[in-house]
Amino acid sequence: MATHEKRAVLITGGGSGIGLGLAERLLAAGHRVLVTGRSPGRLTAAADRLPGLEIFVNDIANPEGRQRLADHVVQVMPELDVLINNAGVQRRVGIASDRSPWAESQNEIDILFAAPVHLGRLLVPYMLAHGRPGVLVNVTSGGAFFPQPFAPLYSAAKAALHSYTVNLRHALRTTPVRVVELIPPAVSTALAGPGQAHGADLDEFCDTVFPLLDGSHSEVGFGPTATPGFTAQRATEQNAFEAMSSRFDVPVYQPHVLVPE
Repeated sequence: MATHEKRAVLITGGGSGIGLGLAERLLAAGHRVLVTGRSPGRLTAAADRLPGLEIFVNDIANPEGRQRLADHVVQVMPELDVLINNAGVQRRVGIASDRSPWAESQNEIDILFAAPVHLGRLLVPYMLAHGRPGVLVNVTSGGAFFPQPFAPLYSAAKAALHSYTVNLRHALRTTPVRVVELIPPAVSTALAGPGQAHGADLDEFCDTVFPLLDGSHSEVGFGPTATPGFTAQRATEQNAFEAMSSRFDVPVYQPHVLVPE
């Protein structure tokens, strides 16, 4: 996305943290950026801080909210080139001690996994219809590969999103839309709630990964998720996937599609 061509970008969970950090760099590079999130105050503060930033208050934890977001994007940004599925929540509670209502767990699954899958299904046809190169970025986590006992459901949902992202990349391989998996380690954000921030410096992380999100890299890590050992393991797994992916004939996206009626 360091290209001089102006791109139209949607970032979920863009009111703070990694989403806002990427939005700031995209705006500075001359791109059009729309961010969405559940907190009106957080989004308003982001727009005040970053002139030109477009905001849309919305909850993607439910199908209706995701459809509402897609309808809004089609109306105000039909030329969408880049979708960054970044919205997240992390409940730090171990399996044996989790006595919370199931709705809290379901909300975590819906935001972390159902939302990016559903939004891709809703918006990829529009990204293909205009025929320009596009990028879909799914933000997973080091926890997808190193399960974290303090956040087991978060780790599992991110692992599921990683698996889906590999298949989505395969489904889009003959189109101009590239699929990127951004794999952050722990980054110092408000993801897990007040007093829980720890990890890599947010600005250092965003400065490092931002130039790599242009579609030229299938996976982008940082620190422990960018070591030679980690990337070698990822390459081995990708080679195994490619060897097995042709066992059954599965339809894939075509370069140009008709958008839904």
